[in-house]
Amino acid sequence: MTLKGHVEKGVVVLDEPADLREGDEVRVQLSRRAEAPEEDAPTLYDQLKDVIGIAEGLPPDLAENHDHYLHGHPKKTA
Repeated sequence: MTLKGHVEKGVVVLDEPADLREGDEVRVQLSRRAEAPEEDAPTLYDQLKDVIGIAEGLPPDLAENHDHYLHGHPKKTA
């Protein structure tokens, strides 16, 4: 069972009522909201632009059939 909640004054408060019995074991997994990236942070393209397009001699259908080339699975047909 997964329950959602939030913290109020240091106490976990469930968003919906739950049928919990005395002595039930619970596990809390913290899920923080993602922070907005800094405006001057490099984009994924900026980070990878030096390696984009340098691979040579690869099959033209590599993206679609990578399982075939890596693991020997049958090729996918269009």
